[in-house]
Amino acid sequence: MAIPILPVSLKDREILDPVLKRAREDLGSTLALVQPIIEDIQRNGDSALREYTRKFDGIVPDSFVLDLSKLHPKIDSALEAALQKAADNIRAFHQIQIPEDKEIIVNGNRLGIRHTAVESVSVYAPGGKALYPSTILMGVIPAKLAGVKNIQIVTPPQGGELPDGLIAAAKIAGADRIVLAGGAQGIAAVSYGTETISASEFVIGPGSKFVTAAKVYLSGLGVIGIDSPAGPSEVLVIADDSANPIWVAADLLSQAEHGEDSVAILCTDSLNLAKEVQKEVDKALIERPKRGEMKRKSIEDNGRIFVFPNLEECFAFSDLFAPEHLEIQTKTYKEDLKKVRHAGSVFLGNYSPVAMGDYISGTNHILPTAGAARIYSSLGVSTFLKRVTWQEVSKESLKELYPHVKTLSEFEGLDEEHGTSVKIRT
Repeated sequence: MAIPILPVSLKDREILDPVLKRAREDLGSTLALVQPIIEDIQRNGDSALREYTRKFDGIVPDSFVLDLSKLHPKIDSALEAALQKAADNIRAFHQIQIPEDKEIIVNGNRLGIRHTAVESVSVYAPGGKALYPSTILMGVIPAKLAGVKNIQIVTPPQGGELPDGLIAAAKIAGADRIVLAGGAQGIAAVSYGTETISASEFVIGPGSKFVTAAKVYLSGLGVIGIDSPAGPSEVLVIADDSANPIWVAADLLSQAEHGEDSVAILCTDSLNLAKEVQKEVDKALIERPKRGEMKRKSIEDNGRIFVFPNLEECFAFSDLFAPEHLEIQTKTYKEDLKKVRHAGSVFLGNYSPVAMGDYISGTNHILPTAGAARIYSSLGVSTFLKRVTWQEVSKESLKELYPHVKTLSEFEGLDEEHGTSVKIRT
């Protein structure tokens, strides 16, 4: 059988712990590989970028930067309509995320919050095993709504001819330009800037382990801000005996389709459903052979069907796992949502496959992976916003609160100037 069925309980840590620790990939060896590339790009700019692009992509574009205003992609009407509909839905959902500036009176003083956007963003759109115009929409549209003024796409040169679908997505989303550079060298180029490429303060988007390592390294240096460290794509499905096994199997395989290292897990309290899903996965791998080797390896290496004693343990395991995508296909899915604390994005009911969120529903598909949903959120408008706090202190409040400032500043040994700066105003 392609995907194993494992009867478990939360006490079976020898079975569950390896899965919970999945994809927290040790980036140490990868960081050692990308660091010299990054440093070379920082020192030598375009000349170093040309060498790495030739080495890793086999071609060097005439120009690394494409001005989107001068590009006129030709795509069929169906693709154009799909991209436009997706953009409209993404824009509508993310519009409600725009926060309000607020103020409050505290102890007679006016305190407040203003939200300001970062100045510039690069959105990485992977090449390689698949093309992702949807990622361009997901990255650019929230940044535009946040008020980011300078947005560029960074993507591998794709064999020297960038697909019109990617260009169309960039134009529909509202990006300014496209940078033809992939991998760690592309991340370094848009982070530091080169003779021809503008530097960005923030870099987002999924990519290979080399892209992730470059983002993490440059973020650690304080050169850029990033969304979250990204690992292989993953889905966890919680289902009871009301779920359709054919649909569940398709949802597991839709993640396996991303790559050999993708993770697909079903948690259920129904052994009968587990057996039916297992059978449907095997059947689908035969009937739908496209990307077959990739899907099979993903399912065999990283696929699991866990049969827990009850749904409560399924949800408890899910919170420990903190999946990128969580599907809840139960009779009580609306109530079950309240049990979820840690997940990148949740898909409720039998008619909400992950693919809807990947493309068209309007939520964002740039999500934390590898358990990072315990501390990170999905990409959204707030990703690109900073909170600027302000205060206007009244003369009366300053006088009233000075004794407390005096006490605290003396305790910290800073009364000489901190305390004095308040005292002289009284």
